[in-house]
Amino acid sequence: MGPATTGILDDLAAGLTGGRLVVAEASLEAYRHDFVPDPDAGRPLAAALVTSVEEVRHCLRWATRHRVPMVPRGAGTGLSGGATAVDGCLVLVLDAMTAISIDPTARVATVEPGALNIAVKEAAAAHGLHYPPDPGSFRISTIGGNIATNAGGLCCVKYGVTAAYVLGLDIVLADGRLLELGGSTIKDVAGLPLLPLFVGSEGTLGVVVGARLRLVPQPPPAATVVAVFSTTRAAGEAVVAIGRTCTPSLLELLDNRTINNVEDYRPSGLDRTAGALLIAQSDARGAAAAAEAETIAELCRAAGADEVHVSDDPEEGEALVEVRRMTGPAVEVRGALLPEDVGVPVDRLPDLLTAIEAVAAELDVEIPVVAHAGDGNVHPTIVYDPADVAMVARARVAFERILALALELDGTITGEHGVGRAKRSALAAQVGDDVLEVSRGIKAVLDPLGLLNPGVLL
Repeated sequence: MGPATTGILDDLAAGLTGGRLVVAEASLEAYRHDFVPDPDAGRPLAAALVTSVEEVRHCLRWATRHRVPMVPRGAGTGLSGGATAVDGCLVLVLDAMTAISIDPTARVATVEPGALNIAVKEAAAAHGLHYPPDPGSFRISTIGGNIATNAGGLCCVKYGVTAAYVLGLDIVLADGRLLELGGSTIKDVAGLPLLPLFVGSEGTLGVVVGARLRLVPQPPPAATVVAVFSTTRAAGEAVVAIGRTCTPSLLELLDNRTINNVEDYRPSGLDRTAGALLIAQSDARGAAAAAEAETIAELCRAAGADEVHVSDDPEEGEALVEVRRMTGPAVEVRGALLPEDVGVPVDRLPDLLTAIEAVAAELDVEIPVVAHAGDGNVHPTIVYDPADVAMVARARVAFERILALALELDGTITGEHGVGRAKRSALAAQVGDDVLEVSRGIKAVLDPLGLLNPGVLL
């Protein structure tokens, strides 16, 4: 590091509380990639551990002045390379900004971007309220990251994704300007609808430094249905039938490989011979929950389920939901991963599940599948040995094939994880060149130097 570099970094550190600037190469290693390591991740110039809005503004003004690319980062739990560093960048680390304030009368949470999803849920629950978005990483992911990717989760089949709960945002642009968008009202149509533009923009248009989130009444304990099927197609057909008839608060699918991964990781009494497992819940109020659960059970039987169990015991229901949440850790120990996040119209779900099985068999790769089945969002995870060159090549082919399959079935390359860097090359195939051109035009207005998260999304 030469004198000139040292000088501009001293300028950066001067605007940070306690000089919270990481510059040592060994320490910067932790800020090079998100949850899925990228061997091509760049090497940052520095990481700024910001603690306030003014520090964020200082960092972006500094980056603009010195033409330094900037990568925003929360907890680093992303799965699509959205927080992967580029050479010479400043990593803007927001996880120390964790303030949460609840207005129980207005049913609004005012939060900083580093607040964990679970912390917002717990703060709301203390007032008898609920923040519904619940990505699988809800215990470790930040609200800022959830907003950046428009995260969904297990309950969005009924409650929707993050965008449905964002009432207002504070955004710092690349030049350090602070935009205050929206507010705390349910309805607000004043001016151009800029607020939705930033939800799901993956840090490419501005940095989220605050949010006002809509809260809802705490739902009652759910009734739970568990159904065992001999094939994933049969389970998928059950999902289609359920969606035509019911509004479950949760409808998740685990395939045979995933069931066995969970049993290997933490034995839970699952049937290792099952082709697929459906876990459904209804949190309708009063007797309606039990009635809806029975309807779901009947629809599963009609679709060919081998076994169906219904329970109104909240502890038993929560234990089954934890089985679903355990699928992530259970696959992580299998090897290196290429996680997918495709979505299709729910009626095409059986076709997608069958096609993914065919890809796994043809390419001889392990692809366990879990799905937010009720909304057609499927998470195939390609497992491979990074030391096996041929297997790495087959894994990459499988990754691209699954993206193409989703598009062939009128779906999307990402339902909730974001495009990041991992899927950027496939975006044009979904949205088209004209949409990309308009999108890049918008970015050019907000980030004319192209410094915000370069290489992500657009």
